[in-house]
Amino acid sequence: FSILLFQDLSIIPLVTIVAALSTQVASEGGAATGWTLLPLALAATVGLVLAGRFLLRPLFRLIGRLGEREMFVVASLFAVVASAAIMQSLGLSTALGAFVAGVMLADTPYRHELEADIEPFRSILLGLFFISVGMMLDLQAIAAQPLFVIGMAALLVTTKAALITGIGLLARLPWRGALALGLLLSQGGEFGFVLFTQAQQGGVIDGETASLFTAIVTLSMATTPFLMMATAPLRRSTTQSAEVRAGPDGETAQALVIGFGRFGQTVAQMLAMAGLDVTMIDKRVDPIDTAEDFGIKVFFGDGLRLDIMRQAGAGEAKVICFCIDGDQLQPDFIASVREAFPEAALFVRSYDRRTAIRLADSDIAFQVRELRESAIAMSRAALAWIDTDESEIDGLEGQFRDIDMTRLRSQAKAGDLRAGQETHVLRGRYQAE
Repeated sequence: FSILLFQDLSIIPLVTIVAALSTQVASEGGAATGWTLLPLALAATVGLVLAGRFLLRPLFRLIGRLGEREMFVVASLFAVVASAAIMQSLGLSTALGAFVAGVMLADTPYRHELEADIEPFRSILLGLFFISVGMMLDLQAIAAQPLFVIGMAALLVTTKAALITGIGLLARLPWRGALALGLLLSQGGEFGFVLFTQAQQGGVIDGETASLFTAIVTLSMATTPFLMMATAPLRRSTTQSAEVRAGPDGETAQALVIGFGRFGQTVAQMLAMAGLDVTMIDKRVDPIDTAEDFGIKVFFGDGLRLDIMRQAGAGEAKVICFCIDGDQLQPDFIASVREAFPEAALFVRSYDRRTAIRLADSDIAFQVRELRESAIAMSRAALAWIDTDESEIDGLEGQFRDIDMTRLRSQAKAGDLRAGQETHVLRGRYQAE
């Protein structure tokens, strides 16, 4: 991912350089020309990123307080269009403006909510993108110089594969993983089409050269499915060896904590202290603002939506902790989570006894009733204060837990909170037979 991100970021100086070299840059409306675009493009990019930090965040915070999900999409589209318009006014590519807008949006705590909301649009537009890539392929250019185009595409793939494999080895990846990484990332990038189009429009290259470059990049992208099949054995062996090295408690373990209230904060802190990579989600704006004051990254979103959970990394998480208030969890939802993320263990905060009964038959690794545990802790402290022996306190706690669990099973079986009343300690001293 880091290599792909760096590759995409490199388009910013490249597009700017192409615009500066252009001999046909429009000068209408006072647009900058030539190399004066370089400082302007840099200033525009920095300005847009700063605007995203100081303008978009308050806007999304307001939308989050209003609770209008549709407004997130509207605000995102506005940011993209505005950024593209600013870049176009400077004589730069609108695609560059859209890319900078994406960087701005990704730098907000609302990124997972945005990703989930625009997912349908992304799927449709991705299909249109590949259709347009196919339509841009100039078959006549390939037919005119077939050996040159195929040879250059092969050279592009080979050169990139060698460079990225070398980078992987320098990063101490196993040779199989480095080779698989190099082959999978060896194709030309989609921003190349933007670069070639702008270069042609600016008179830096002619139409025939642009067609050849486009054909070369398109052919290199067409190798992707074949390279994925070819590297499958390498990737499998790399994954297996990584699992053996990491073990069950490896540093690759991740946790998703849903709900960043007082309960969720405690859970997240202990998981982070153990070295786990913890992602936190909350649908309230105030906890997110408070967390930012302490330098903690909490993402905005409804943690009970599977699409947002997926965007937040639930598919790779080892544990998912539901630390939300109230009785929002339902057995059907737990079943959906278990089906969507079968590799993750589910840990649930039961708000009260009713919630515990309702989720009694759900596939949950651990369930805790918060009020009971805090009450037991206070009871132990009170007994210790009146000089009760610690072993007796332990015995009383174990006895109470057995009574309470027996009663809970009876209530869950009967579906009635009044069931199991005969075991209630306050009805008389409990005598174990």
